Amino acid sequence: MKKLKNESGLLKKAIIIGEKYAQNRGFKGFEPTVSANQKVEILYRLLINDKLIQPLAFGHEDVPHMKHKLAIWIAKQLPSDHPLLQ
Repeated sequence: MKKLKNESGLLKKAIIIGEKYAQNRGFKGFEPTVSANQKVEILYRLLINDKLIQPLAFGHEDVPHMKHKLAIWIAKQLPSDHPLLQ
């Protein structure tokens, strides 16, 4: 797994955008007690369910790989001149 430039910033953006996407689909939002890792897994599974991203290979479904997958997803959604992609 090759680390992306600004991967942590991309992940934060992915969580924000992913939560808005989930709310548009009827999800009530995350409770304040939900950890970042739980948010990542919930959003990952939602995007898999909606066929917006491909699932990870068997045996690679762990939080670091899910974070990386969400960062790649949001990087493809952002315009090419976005500061996180520079």
